[in-house]
Amino acid sequence: MLPESLPRPAAITPDAYATRRTALMARLPADAAVIMPGASLVTRSKDSEFAFRQNSDFHYLTGIVEPDALLLLLPGRDAGEAVVFCQDRDPLWEAWTGRRLGAAGMVAEHGVDEAFENAERESQLAALLEGREQLYVAFDDPEAMALAEQTYAAATGGRRGLPPVSGFHDVSPLIHAMRQRKTPDELALMRHAGEISARAHSRIMRACRPGLFEYQLQAELEHEFVWQGGSGPAYSTIVGGGANACVLHYVENSAPLNDGDLVLIDAGAEFDLYAGDITRTFPVSGRFTAPQRELYDVVLKALENAVAAIGPGATLNGIHQNVVRDMTAGLIELGLLSGSVDERVADSSYRRFYLHATSHWLGLDVHDVGNYRRADGTPLPLEPGMVLTVEPGLYIPDAEDIPEAYRATGIRIEDDVAVTADGHEVLTAGVPKQAADIEALMANQ
Repeated sequence: MLPESLPRPAAITPDAYATRRTALMARLPADAAVIMPGASLVTRSKDSEFAFRQNSDFHYLTGIVEPDALLLLLPGRDAGEAVVFCQDRDPLWEAWTGRRLGAAGMVAEHGVDEAFENAERESQLAALLEGREQLYVAFDDPEAMALAEQTYAAATGGRRGLPPVSGFHDVSPLIHAMRQRKTPDELALMRHAGEISARAHSRIMRACRPGLFEYQLQAELEHEFVWQGGSGPAYSTIVGGGANACVLHYVENSAPLNDGDLVLIDAGAEFDLYAGDITRTFPVSGRFTAPQRELYDVVLKALENAVAAIGPGATLNGIHQNVVRDMTAGLIELGLLSGSVDERVADSSYRRFYLHATSHWLGLDVHDVGNYRRADGTPLPLEPGMVLTVEPGLYIPDAEDIPEAYRATGIRIEDDVAVTADGHEVLTAGVPKQAADIEALMANQ
């Protein structure tokens, strides 16, 4: 039987992208120009390319999915403030690679003010950039920076008075501050990415059994992502059975799954470029052993307490510190650490078992943009519209001073959480995380 197909959420409208561009330009001086290239195709081998994925900032401002486009934002320009250069219409190339919108299509379908094909870049840029002395470029993208400088130099024809590099400003912090707070239409896409991801994780819990290989669970996950309209995984899928779960970014996914082991799955779907990001850990055989359950419950308690604390005014730093205390208390209770919680937190000995931060931002990038601290260095308070992950984990080394029943065990549990005006919404609640619920789902395959 084929999987159920979920209804697709509405796409973000051209007017919404225009609103973003207007908001960005409102923060720029009158003589500014934003020069932002989109992504290009990347060679995979010889004459084949990797699947195209648009630059996230460029997509955020345009919604354009074609490669080799260039956006100019020109505040106050009477003939139109948003100008795009795009691939040339070419019937021969389009017969091989598909329809290109061309200049007219860009205006009609994406709501920019004016568009030109790339063949006209050199002849049009000089006039478009005339008088624009404050140039805003993405400093965090070296290729974009180089292209922007080349674009400006070509447009001005090397005339005297070309602004020095100090005339360039970084546009990324302005865009990233906007991206950090999701709008309702963005949250709808992220909710869908979370639901797709949750269904995929539930699917592999039902499919898992000893004797399968890690890559076979990966195949089940990614089938669900694409079946539901996603472009595929939002990042490299992690399927780590047994000791492989102790490798934080294990991506080989090549080992067999053994009876008695746990398997850790860290995977999320990308939908309209927005990422889901879920981790679940469960027993290959469908039943936790008593020691596995003891460790699992330590991680689960930390996750549940962390999610409960999320709301306006909380900080990621505060959430992480509470997770550290919860995990340390659990490790002491199990005999993996000794002494008091305060002592073991103070000397960081918990880091032998818990190596990473609890949260990161989530959005168009799986490790999404945005500051974690204010300009004065204090933690940034959470606000409605922010989306973050919560992902505590324990990674018990295979060492002689560790009780044998706990050795070489990795457990991570992760959910995606949106901050709301009165608290939070868990976007990935559709996949179980209580140990008893996982066992019940796996028993009813």
